[in-house]
Amino acid sequence: MTTASVTASICRDPFIFNGNLHAEIHETHTGLVALIADRAYKTKKAIVTDFLDFSTRERREQTCQREVELNRRLAPDSYFGVGHFASPGEPPEPVIVMRRYPESARLAALVRNGDPVDGCLTAIADRLARFHRNALRGPQIDEQATAAVISERWHQNLGELERYVDSVLPGATLREVTRLADRYLAGRDQLFTQRVASGRVVDGHGDLQTQDIFCMPDGPVLLDCLEFDDRLRCVDGVDDAAFLAMDLEFLGRKDLADRFFDEYLRRADDPAPRSLRDFSVAYRAVVRAKVDCIRVDQGHPEAVADAIRHLDIALTHLRSCTVGLVIVGGGPGTGKTTVAHGLAERVNARVISTDEVRRELQRSGVIAGRAGELGVGLYAPENVRAVYDEVLRRARALLSAGETVVLDGTWRDTQEQERAYRLAAETFSAVVNFVCSLSSAEAAERVVARGPSSSDATPQIAVVLGGDAVPDGAHRLDTARPLADSVDEAHRVLRQVVDDGLADAA
Repeated sequence: MTTASVTASICRDPFIFNGNLHAEIHETHTGLVALIADRAYKTKKAIVTDFLDFSTRERREQTCQREVELNRRLAPDSYFGVGHFASPGEPPEPVIVMRRYPESARLAALVRNGDPVDGCLTAIADRLARFHRNALRGPQIDEQATAAVISERWHQNLGELERYVDSVLPGATLREVTRLADRYLAGRDQLFTQRVASGRVVDGHGDLQTQDIFCMPDGPVLLDCLEFDDRLRCVDGVDDAAFLAMDLEFLGRKDLADRFFDEYLRRADDPAPRSLRDFSVAYRAVVRAKVDCIRVDQGHPEAVADAIRHLDIALTHLRSCTVGLVIVGGGPGTGKTTVAHGLAERVNARVISTDEVRRELQRSGVIAGRAGELGVGLYAPENVRAVYDEVLRRARALLSAGETVVLDGTWRDTQEQERAYRLAAETFSAVVNFVCSLSSAEAAERVVARGPSSSDATPQIAVVLGGDAVPDGAHRLDTARPLADSVDEAHRVLRQVVDDGLADAA
């Protein structure tokens, strides 16, 4: 059915002649929307893609009925039902009848115009969090958020994008997106298992875009959830929120995206790691890149730029979500603990300190002995091994759960370093080894000057463990300079490791 026949059929409805019509027709990759007076009429195209089948009127009828049912969960006053229209000699075609909202209230338009939307985004975050809290859950829904299914969805989308390499998308970018997505998926089984176990997987919205949200005086209106495949709508709440965050970033407002996501997580009381947030935004950007490519096939060459932009957003967030294991070693007084915490704050990482673990094991009776001497007491070889065993055990759990980890300790034993490297490889995490370097005399002075801490080091130990030796594959950090300089350098090296896809930095 053509745009002209849709318009002709709709205009036979006497309701629409009340007042000014302000008639408009909009085309999407899956349908047509006619806006007339205070109503919107939405019909489906007779198309088949890799993710939907609208080839018959029966299928389109079922889809329209399902769309009304699902969208009434979040917008009960907006969906009136399914009507029908027909051109002469043609069977009736289903059409969804909806309330029309003013274009000036559309979130996409508000963002593009630079209008204030903070209040609306806060209300959307609250609405979405409450919706997720009460949404359907269950074993069949949970199945759609396992690592295996998520990986399958990623590869299905990436496989579709392969068809557009060179004609639409740069091959190098798509290959890097694939590499980083595979790396994250390979090492994060525990994260996805934890998310399912904690009830974070819901029958959600599935397609939360700025163009389908209206900021009305009595609250936001969230329209047009994903209706054509129930499986694709069963997602982690973070994944659901990520679509809107991605769309805000696509419109050039990453600040609003971050604000919305922060507000959603707070209202959902969700402790999700930052890496999952970035990974989910990347996935949604890949999905939109695929839609852009379909639009190119449908005769919209302007969608090429959109596809490239969406793929770039995916790459940026996949680099950000790369899980890392960062060793910050060095002798006492070299500033390794300060650098470790400074870097961890910069990259949203968790710090595991050998000094703190040693104290915990001592209090629990796992290790014992006097402090202050190397090679004996608390620092006897078997006790040192017990400390590093526990440090690496905790690190494994965090890395598998999507958290970047910074290890704070002397790390002077190359065997312990090798164990850390193996852990990074087993969890598909990037690894960087830093050695904080400072003269023995200055390190001893710092030990004397510092206040109470979890470290048992003395100035004498600082001198014994001092020196400029840097193991192969490690990066020397000069910590005689201001802290900010050392943290900046460490952050730069870590980002370079992620961007280059290397296992370590030299």
